[in-house]
Amino acid sequence: MNTADLATADALAIAAAVRAREVTAVAVTEATLARIAQRDTVYNSFTTVTAERAMAQAKAVDAAVARGDDPGPLAGAPFAVKNLFDIAGMVTVAGSKIDRDLPPATSDATLVQRLAAAGAILIGALNMDEYAYGFTTENAHYGTTRNPLDPARIAGGSSGGSAAAVAGGLVPLSLGSDTNGSIRVPASLCGIFGLKPTYGRLGRGGARLFAASLDHVGPFARSARDLAAVYDAVQGPDPRDPACTQRVAEPASPVLAQGAAGLRIATLGGHFNASGDAADAVAAVAKALGANRTVEIPEAARARAAAFVVTPAEGANLHLADLKSRAADFDPGTRDRFLAGALIPATWIIQAQRFRAWYRAQVMQVFRDTDILLAPATPCSAPLIGQEAIEIAGEPVPMRPFLGVYTQPLSFIGLPIVAVPTRAPGRMPIGAQIIAAPWHEAEALRVASALERDGVAVASCADA
Repeated sequence: MNTADLATADALAIAAAVRAREVTAVAVTEATLARIAQRDTVYNSFTTVTAERAMAQAKAVDAAVARGDDPGPLAGAPFAVKNLFDIAGMVTVAGSKIDRDLPPATSDATLVQRLAAAGAILIGALNMDEYAYGFTTENAHYGTTRNPLDPARIAGGSSGGSAAAVAGGLVPLSLGSDTNGSIRVPASLCGIFGLKPTYGRLGRGGARLFAASLDHVGPFARSARDLAAVYDAVQGPDPRDPACTQRVAEPASPVLAQGAAGLRIATLGGHFNASGDAADAVAAVAKALGANRTVEIPEAARARAAAFVVTPAEGANLHLADLKSRAADFDPGTRDRFLAGALIPATWIIQAQRFRAWYRAQVMQVFRDTDILLAPATPCSAPLIGQEAIEIAGEPVPMRPFLGVYTQPLSFIGLPIVAVPTRAPGRMPIGAQIIAAPWHEAEALRVASALERDGVAVASCADA
């Protein structure tokens, strides 16, 4: 492997080349830093590049290879993280101006630690919507992140920098967070793979939370096998996250080759009926999987409405002191949504949580005779930067909240979901959601891998 191949290679290919001494981790890191310097002036995906740390980690990987030690399954593979993950020695800004005044983190976030232990090289921190509250990564403090496949368009959000860095060929892997769709929306708009795991599956220690009962953390990648490799590397209990499961790790990589065999698959109808490119994406996925059955989740629209109650209420609670003392330092849109959340009556929140428990039980009934559900990830491909409206079923609707119309009813109850990229000739990419029952991430990843092998799910890269 030469350095020219690195922009499009996946992480496991890079790691294999490093272990085989075909390329050094230092050379990989130097090439990565050079690409970021050359291209990210357009994409604006990085807010900080940790070049010194990256080179030190790369030298340590090369030294392990030279000694004949195991450098880890992701040896030398570059990755970057949404800037709400702690990086030791850096201030965790979470897309905000206010948090610049906080002291630097004293240790890495749990997932950053685990990827480093697997041999991956941390390259830096990535742009996001302020406090993860948005679907566009049009950040008032750090600028707009542009879609590498068409810089006139948004990358999505709130993990827009995480998606753009992968789709732009800057790094093969990144970490993001997903509260209402913040991994799945940018994965769809940038044409890459993204995993939102079961709520509580991956530890959030050292990650700046937004809405604690809804927040998930997970990876982006340009291949299903990379997504599985990261998922496998970062599983395990997290004493810093009380919501994290004590379940033993359940690796997905060993079962990817099983594909969709033996899985009962259906398409979601009702609220999830889409049109245009979104409908075409789901239809292509369903056809490839032989899924000819449609099921409905009851009250999915009401679940989305309940998420709109719980999200701002929990977010406002975290930021109430700053809303009182530093309101002018928020992005105006974020501030107004938090202020609205602070005014939500307690009875509304109680009713939303009661509904949530009922709704979860109804959805679990669907999984009694179905293993995998299919749905669109977004209602459209990437809108233009500054665009205010999109069309759904022929009707104009506000773009920003409606990018999450198909993601919110699912993250509301913490289901594991893989966003897979599809792309019609001459069109921008758009994703489909592969939805599994709680703790069955491996089944969703198996389906994603099968779709990739069949050429239905194909990741985009600005270099390809």
